[in-house]
Amino acid sequence: MSDKAFKSVWDAIEDDPAQAANMKHRSALMMAISEHVKAKGLNQTEAARLFAVSQPRISDLMRGKIGMFSIDTLVAMLAAAGIGIDIRVRTTRARTLNVPAHQAAPKAQHEAVHVGAKAARRRAAA
Repeated sequence: MSDKAFKSVWDAIEDDPAQAANMKHRSALMMAISEHVKAKGLNQTEAARLFAVSQPRISDLMRGKIGMFSIDTLVAMLAAAGIGIDIRVRTTRARTLNVPAHQAAPKAQHEAVHVGAKAARRRAAA
């Protein structure tokens, strides 16, 4: 048994940091959709109609079958429901890249990006 500490369960499960990050983001999007469905009191058929997917897809989502959903699919589902996403992009810190601090880029700036607005507008116009 190891005493190694991880920032998230995905860091512990995935060997590849990029794959761990992908899983974290997919998980967050799935939880947002699931929480929205519960907050609105929707059954799976109603949720499927709202998110423009089939009822079995909603069942898979509500049961946490993360491997069945890509980030693209989850973003499209949110956009279909008119739910926007804010993404904050940060540059990697020098110490995680083993770059001496004096050679590293200045402190990261945060950039907010609204994803899914175009699809939400198309749906609203239809």
